[in-house]
Amino acid sequence: GSPSADLKNVGKTNEGHRANTSTMASPNNAIAPALLFDKESESSVTSVIVHPLVLLHVLDHHTRRQEASGRVIGTLLGRRIDAKTVEVTNCFAVPHAERGEEVAIGKDFNKRMLSLYMRSNRRENVVGWYASAATGAARSDGSGAPPLIADTSSLIHEFYAGESEENDPVHLVVDTRLFQDQISIRAYRGTQVVVQGEAVGSLFHELRLSLKSNEPETICLREMINTQTKTAAISGNGSKDEVVIVESNTTAALQVSMKKLHALLESTLEYVDSVVDGKAPMDAEIGRQLADTLASVPRVRPDVFDKLFHDSLQDLLMVTYLSNITRTQVSLAEKLNASLGAE
Repeated sequence: GSPSADLKNVGKTNEGHRANTSTMASPNNAIAPALLFDKESESSVTSVIVHPLVLLHVLDHHTRRQEASGRVIGTLLGRRIDAKTVEVTNCFAVPHAERGEEVAIGKDFNKRMLSLYMRSNRRENVVGWYASAATGAARSDGSGAPPLIADTSSLIHEFYAGESEENDPVHLVVDTRLFQDQISIRAYRGTQVVVQGEAVGSLFHELRLSLKSNEPETICLREMINTQTKTAAISGNGSKDEVVIVESNTTAALQVSMKKLHALLESTLEYVDSVVDGKAPMDAEIGRQLADTLASVPRVRPDVFDKLFHDSLQDLLMVTYLSNITRTQVSLAEKLNASLGAE
């Protein structure tokens, strides 16, 4: 996964470019403008929808970066809802290195990770790339924080234009500089700048951005918020008490959910028995809904179900064990790298 030079240098993104009305003679004696911008087509993206999983991954990637790294980048996965809207549902980190005006990206690493993700979800495609905010000095005009987009972003954007199916990738920037004690999120699309027939960079136009969470993400976020609130309310009696309280709350929530499910099954069974005994009138719509619900449940023998359940439980415990080992190894590696860098 070491970065390799994969991008063609097309120069810095120059914010000083203006529409130039001067002209030059083309080889076929036609008159062409010296400065061109790609026109916005009917299929150009104007709106981006981002899921919480993506933001949590970007923040985790930024937190685990090496101290010498200015920013982190990665590939965005998702789908086109329509011609002008992109939904970002997943992402993964990509190693890269920036030295002055040159950028190197782990192209082989990106290809391998993409093939692995495609095995689990073929509906997701490359829709763009993310980056944490560029670090550096403040603006020369004294307006405060440095710009969110680095000059080398045009080179990375050109690379992802070739990776995305629509050749119109979105650029998601998560502001991790905390200049105002908050984390802002912005989405951009790039317009190529052509001077005298040669591409020299990209202009980034901000897009409408909205957050969307599905039911599992909403449950996880609510649980994270509740856990954080309950932990903050606990007096400093040590971490053991906090773990016990969190585990007891999780168990209580599971018990409540199972009681509700059992009550619903009992109510459904009573209704079916009353209809069969002629005590309640038949309803064709309810009957179809019950039939669809039962048809969606796979028919498995009890012994086979027990085997599947226990096998899945063992797999889950093994994955948890391996993830804890990996987390420990990564933490040790980060501390060793920090110690070697300090020396």
